[in-house]
Formats: sequence, C-alpha cells, structure tokens
Amino acid sequence: MEELGRILKRTLTQKSTFEGSGISPKGIEIETEKCPICHDCGMVTLDVPTDHPDFGKSFPCTCMLRELDKGRIERLERYSNLGPLTRLTFDNLQPKGLDGDPQRQAKFQSCCEEARAFADHPEGWLVLTGPSGCGKTHTAAAITNHCLSQGIASFWAIVPDLLDHLRTTFSPASDITYDDLFERVKNAPLLILDDLGTHSSTPWAEEKLFQVLNSRFNAQLPTVVTSISVDDLDERLQTRLRSPGLSIELILKTDSPLVHSQIVGMTEEAICSMRFKDFDPQGMNADREERASLKIALDAAQQFAEQPEAWLVLVGPAGSGKTHLAAAVANRQINSNRPVFFANVPELLERLRYNASGDQKKGDSLSLNEIKTSPLLILDDLGMETATAWTKDKLHQILNYRYNTRLATLVTATIPALDSLDARIKSRLMDPKISNPVPIGAPDYRGGEDILFSGTKKTKKRR
Repeated sequence: MEELGRILKRTLTQKSTFEGSGISPKGIEIETEKCPICHDCGMVTLDVPTDHPDFGKSFPCTCMLRELDKGRIERLERYSNLGPLTRLTFDNLQPKGLDGDPQRQAKFQSCCEEARAFADHPEGWLVLTGPSGCGKTHTAAAITNHCLSQGIASFWAIVPDLLDHLRTTFSPASDITYDDLFERVKNAPLLILDDLGTHSSTPWAEEKLFQVLNSRFNAQLPTVVTSISVDDLDERLQTRLRSPGLSIELILKTDSPLVHSQIVGMTEEAICSMRFKDFDPQGMNADREERASLKIALDAAQQFAEQPEAWLVLVGPAGSGKTHLAAAVANRQINSNRPVFFANVPELLERLRYNASGDQKKGDSLSLNEIKTSPLLILDDLGMETATAWTKDKLHQILNYRYNTRLATLVTATIPALDSLDARIKSRLMDPKISNPVPIGAPDYRGGEDILFSGTKKTKKRR
C-alpha cells in the first residue's frame, strides 16, 4: 500500500502542474479509487462517541492490513528459501499417492494426515522416508507452505545445496558469512532439510550436519527431514532422527513392489517399535559375562537380518531380550520390503486349530503351507504352547519341511521350553549343519528373579 505522504505529495504536484500549465485536470485520466472505506488513504477513524478512548485516533484500514499481511507472507517466502516449491501444497498433494494398490494408498493417506497434523502444530521432529518419487519432497513442501500461511518463519534447504553454500561462504567473494548462514539454519523457527543422505559423505559434511541437527535436538526446535532411509545415515544422526518422544518417522513406500508379510500374536506397531538401535546390550544389572552374551546375540541377529540364511535359535530366560531381537529382525525385513512371517507360537497353533475345526473367521484362513514355505519364518516363544499330539505334529510338519528345504528360520525359546520339546524338533534346532544356537545369559530386563542359565554357576536376582 502506498504511503499517505507520497499520495499527498503527488496530489500537490499534479495540482501545481495543472495550475501552471493552464491544463484542466478534467483532461487527465484519474486513477480509479480502490478502497471505498478509506478512499485509498490507508487509515480510518472510528465512528465512536467523543468520550470513547478511540475517538479521534487513526487505525489501519482493512485494505492496509491485507497489504501488510500479503507483504509479510512475501517476506516469509523470501526467507524460507522455498523458491518455486511454493506451488506444492496439501491441496494439490494426492491424498492417496500415485499408486493404485489399496494397501499403499491407505499407507500414504495415513502419512498425509500425520503430516497435516504436524503442519497445524509444528512441534518436535517429523522424518519422511521412502524411495525416490514417493512424495517426500511434496509433503515436506506442503508442510512448509502451510506454516508460512500461518505466519511461521520456515527455512527450506536441500542438503547437498546447503553444504555447497556453506563451503562457498569461505570465499572472499561470498555475500554472506559462514556464521550468518550457519546460525540461520541452526536457529530457524522451523527447519526443513530435504534429501538428507544424498550428499557426498565426507567428514566435514557429516560434522556440519551433526552440528545442525544436534543443536536443534538439544533446543527441541521443530524440524522436518526427508531421506530415502534413516538406516543408511551416520549413527549419530540416526539416534536423533529416531529419538523417542521427539521424532515421528513416516515411511512412504509407494514405488517399491509390495511383498506379503504376516504377523501373528503381535501388532505391526509393536514390531515396528522394537528396533536394533533400541536394544540395550548392557542388560539389567548384568555382569561382564552376561553383557557379552547380549552383545553376541545382538550381532548374530543383526547379521541374520541383513542376510537371512539357515537357522538362528535365540535361547535364554524370560525377559532377556529374545523377542525384541526377533521383532527387530522382522522390522528390518518389513522396512526393506522383504517378506517375513512372524508368529507367537501358542497364538499361531491356536489359529491353526480354529482353521482345522472349520472356523475360518476365527482363524483368518491361515494356511499351514504359507507358514511352511515363507522365505523367512520367525517363531517366538517356541515350547510355550500346550503340548498335545496335535501341536507336536503341526510343529514337526513346519520345522521338518523348513529343515529339509533349508529355509531361513529364527526361533526363540527358554531353556526349560527347549528341553520340553519333542525330540524330533529339538534335534533339528540343534543341528550345527543348519542351526546357530545363541545363548543369552542376561537377567530379565523387566526385573524379577532370574532363571538359572545353562553354562553358568550362579543364579542372579533381578530387580
């Protein structure tokens, strides 16, 4: 909006010109009035009684407020560094993604809803992951534009470009200092880092990124990050991007072909909450030998998760971390879009029994052949099922088939449960030609009394 002083000055100049030249102002095209309220003055006075505190005071007209608001948004957009991405909003984001598969559509829609909720109240960190082209950048830009429309100052940076700009600030020809740019990124009210992990990984680059994210982590500043996979990043960045209570990771998988995975006796949310990074190899009041057993089990599970081959058998007392490691293996497969069949054995056999009785609804049409032939089968709590001739026969069918075909299998069991198994099953689990039994001798993470672990001479009391 034009300032009042300029309007008056122009009016006086025009009047002087008309008078000096003898030209009538009627012959001049007069600019049409734009605001009928203030007559383009930009200020108004209120129609109030003389004793009113606002009597005689001038206030900005609504047209002026609109101009000011528009100017503020323009300034915020310039600050944001968003450039042409101001066109990417939630309105033109496909709410179900571009894939025709209903499962992928539901997944993408759920992520969009969480992203919109974050944009309404930007608190904590939001991490968007998935393959190239799945909508991470559009979603992050939509969050940025929504926040800008709310008057929230936001700074957008493509990570490789940001690192290049930081390097160029050391040049004498740079129009901005390194400190100015670095502080602007670290302290932005809302920071959006796009394409984290696509930069050239050098010690300098990794250190700069860690400084930025660690500073914002300590200050709890709202941050949005997009990356193909957090697992491929520096471990220090992973711990901050997946910090419980601060960060939410939304996995968009619209490009990769879906594979069929099955979970019995545990929810997918529970599986996804048990990750290798959350496993504590220090244990609960564990001594050196017990901590060593936890570390060996963790390493074995991670190696198995990366390349599932043969059999891995985790044996230890209740609460020693067997299920956590088994779930972490399943979680890694799901995140890598590889098939896995995870089952709590008592629940699995119960559902198979319902199927055998003809109650398809209760058993969800669970197929014995599907279990036997799964590329990776994880059986949790083997031996805790009710031992009947029928359950022994089913377990033998499953494990004998997988033993003969050498299909990747992970089993967890306690020592007493392992000892109580049918001899045919136990002999296959302990066969060194295919199986790798890994004992865990640590006390219960959750407290309580320890079980006397085979191979140790002491019984340890748990908290």
